[in-house]
Amino acid sequence: MATIQFLGAAGTVTGSKYVLEAHGKKLLIDAGLYQGKKELRLRNWNKLPIELGGLERVVLTHAHIDHTGYLPALVRDGYGGPVIATHATVDLLQLLLPDSGYLQEEEAATANKLPLRRHSGDRERAN
Repeated sequence: MATIQFLGAAGTVTGSKYVLEAHGKKLLIDAGLYQGKKELRLRNWNKLPIELGGLERVVLTHAHIDHTGYLPALVRDGYGGPVIATHATVDLLQLLLPDSGYLQEEEAATANKLPLRRHSGDRERAN
């Protein structure tokens, strides 16, 4: 029997991540970033609710960042297994992942320049 667990792209069309478990093996299908509204983008900071050491491999369906952009976070959090993708996807990711990282750094730098505001007793950025 096989099971599938939705870790992203449920209730939205971004952040694709699915765990397929069959025959005692676990695959992560896609590792996407949430994009769009701030409430979605904040989910990118959450660790996955699965044990990464139990993953057999990551399989990418295509190169879009909402299907692949979470790969650096997976590695940061300890995943060191294989990532399976077509040659074309790998070629595109060599361009897309560094570009995505650059854009995230730019967004963070801009947010850090914005004034702080008070909200519910907490200090947060006005953006």
